Amino acid sequence: MKNWTLLFLRISLGWLLVIWGADKVFNLEHSKAVANKFYFGVLTLDSALQVAGALQILVGLLVVLGLARRWTYSVQLLLNAASLFAVMKSVVDPWGWMYEGSNVLFYPSLIIFAGSLVLIAFRDQDRLALDTFRHGDSSRR
Repeated sequence: MKNWTLLFLRISLGWLLVIWGADKVFNLEHSKAVANKFYFGVLTLDSALQVAGALQILVGLLVVLGLARRWTYSVQLLLNAASLFAVMKSVVDPWGWMYEGSNVLFYPSLIIFAGSLVLIAFRDQDRLALDTFRHGDSSRR
């Protein structure tokens, strides 16, 4: 059960990065609006968004496949931490009782971040990652 659970978690979290990256590559207007609202306007140039999106897609695919996990899981954690930080007031106050502009739909950012930590914590026990099959021993990743 643990192997399949880690596989499902890895695929779902990695695919989320792919979706977010694809949005940056193919939906520039939406990506600019998100960058302006939540990330202080960082990466609002079309070319910067597309490069960031392509890199995010690459990281997401590597996470899905379970390749280069020591590196990709750390990058995933940083990306998800940035997203969590950007919507922190919605995590602290999902119903907007204290902070104006809170949105209960952003609360899952905390769960996504926690899932990223779980992947790191159990990386050596993920027997269905491609790294495991390539190297024969997942404890080295």
